[in-house]
Amino acid sequence: MYQKEILENGIRIVSEEIPFVNSVALGVWVRTGSRNEDEDNQGVSHFLEHLLFKGTTRRTARQIAEELEAVGGVINAFTTKEYTCFYSRVLAEHLDLAIDVLSDMFFNSLLAPEDIEKEKRVILEEIKMYEDSPDELIHDLFARTIWPGHPLGRAILGTYETVAALNRDLIYRYYQEQYNCANIVLAAAGKFNTSELIVKLEASFGRQRRPGKAAQFHPPVNRAATSMQVKDTEQVQICLGVPGLAQDDPAIYAVQALNNILGGGLSSRLFQLIREERALAYSVYSYHAGFGDSGLFTVYAGTSPDNYRQVVQLVLEELASLKNNGVTEEELKRTKDQIRGNLLLGQESVSQRMSRLGKTEVSFGRVITAEEVIERLNQVTRDDVQALAQRLFRPEYLSLTALGPEVEPLDLAAIASSAGL
Repeated sequence: MYQKEILENGIRIVSEEIPFVNSVALGVWVRTGSRNEDEDNQGVSHFLEHLLFKGTTRRTARQIAEELEAVGGVINAFTTKEYTCFYSRVLAEHLDLAIDVLSDMFFNSLLAPEDIEKEKRVILEEIKMYEDSPDELIHDLFARTIWPGHPLGRAILGTYETVAALNRDLIYRYYQEQYNCANIVLAAAGKFNTSELIVKLEASFGRQRRPGKAAQFHPPVNRAATSMQVKDTEQVQICLGVPGLAQDDPAIYAVQALNNILGGGLSSRLFQLIREERALAYSVYSYHAGFGDSGLFTVYAGTSPDNYRQVVQLVLEELASLKNNGVTEEELKRTKDQIRGNLLLGQESVSQRMSRLGKTEVSFGRVITAEEVIERLNQVTRDDVQALAQRLFRPEYLSLTALGPEVEPLDLAAIASSAGL
């Protein structure tokens, strides 16, 4: 069972004691990401994540890295479109050190101008590396195709121009506004005493007073479009999809089942058809990305230029089959068992448990347990899955983005019609 505590300054603590393990995972989750950025400061969330590792009033960057690694621990961070997380995993005996290092980074970082200029070069190299990975780049291009001009359609890393233009005043202002107490969730899972943990977190995080300001969001306007970006590669990278569901949509559990059946694993329809039967792709899968007020349902495949049209045709035929014929009882049972197994296996990891606590609390304002997910998923019926497919897989919603050598343009509407969509 997890526990939830709210400190006097508004910082939330969610924790779960697991007495039979030897380690603790601790995460500091902040409800801010690239969606919070303006057009002229794109990439600042990710940039700030990097900067908090560059030194504090008490530690150098090297000391931040070495102190936890010296006791066998790990420390890292990541930025998404709607939240940022700094986390550590250590043996239970070193929990105090993890708390001290994370809180020091969080509240005492120097954000020194010389570190900012140095880190710009690092992140510009990261952007170049990303652009040299077409199988990753295609997903950002697809989001931009559907949501042009909206923060959710922009890359988390930012662009060369926006990253190069970042300065300390802008970064510090963003840090003060977004890293405020109402946006912060502390999540912990592992071997500890909850009462003692809260006392320690209160001492390190509870003294801070940072009111900040509430972010104002507006949902993106969906656009159905086809785009092709020419790049000198051997394969054509394809993202084909439709607008999806917001995180709190009542059909969010049905979309998990639908996605898993379509392209969620080795036994999925797309993997079996396109890779195993037709040998048209090495990598093919689907995924649903849910945000606070919107989402994307996407199919990805990488294939040779000669097979480009055929792969698109086959994907649309599978979407049409789900929409028109639904799923079998056997498919639905298998996918429920698969998702349940993945969730429960993840529960054996303190890091996974911490992540579930932190991510759901920072996103929904409450913890959503694996048991609740399984219970809700078990209520999904075949009719629910088909109704959702009929809601999502409509030809007027379709978008296609391709990245690779120049290929003949596709008439997506005509192919969708021939596929029965």
